[in-house]
Amino acid sequence: MAYIAPESQNTPGKAFERLLHVLDTLRIACPWDRKQTMESLRHLTIEEMYELTDAILEKDYAEVKKELGDVMMHLVFYAKIAAEQNQFDVVEVLNTVCDKLIARHPHIYGDTSVANEEDVKRNWEAIKLAEGNTSVLSGVPKGLPALVKAYRIQDKVRGVGFDWEDKSQVWLKVEEELAEFKDEFDLEKSHDIDLDKAEDEFGDLLFSLINYARHLKINPENALERTNKKFIKRFNHIEKRAAENGQTLQEMTLDEMDRYWNEAKKL
Repeated sequence: MAYIAPESQNTPGKAFERLLHVLDTLRIACPWDRKQTMESLRHLTIEEMYELTDAILEKDYAEVKKELGDVMMHLVFYAKIAAEQNQFDVVEVLNTVCDKLIARHPHIYGDTSVANEEDVKRNWEAIKLAEGNTSVLSGVPKGLPALVKAYRIQDKVRGVGFDWEDKSQVWLKVEEELAEFKDEFDLEKSHDIDLDKAEDEFGDLLFSLINYARHLKINPENALERTNKKFIKRFNHIEKRAAENGQTLQEMTLDEMDRYWNEAKKL
């Protein structure tokens, strides 16, 4: 098999051709690559996307570059498999997305005028409906994690004008949902709790909080993941201090754990 050196691939087009050539070679010569299907790659692609988002949150640009390459390889691999099945090829994939971008940006490629990004979003959703989508929400994947899905649902309907006018109204809704949840989930009468109803009210509360975050231009998924990472680092510090003291976590008191937790916060 011919090897294409990276030095000769110093333009985007040539570098992309190199990736295509490498995958063509691996699909023929490598037993693992030859065996792959779209279905077998699917869970690996999901992992790669999470690794990419982790690198983005960490602002580790060397890792972002690596993960972007992995994701791009997966996308080309899917197109390669589809071409083998006479479904479509990578050229059709690229031209399809270019055609879509041109059609959905009439303010750039046509004579439509827009005043701001909200106009762009409204045009985008209107064009999607004109293309045959039956609902503004049809573009929200069913398999998205619930928190991400809630944010995307709210953002989608905002694009057609279904939104609160002011964030203060959203906060009032948060307080309303919190009061309703508290009514259903009162610890003092925990033996009488209707867990199904309490879960329903808690979902409403979370949805309203996500909505408020969106109005503050906070991405709730990013915010929660930052808190997850912060918690992990602080808890790891507790584990480290326990090991230094020859203790297990089970042997530590809550006061000791809290002291090391506050120590980690200062660090």
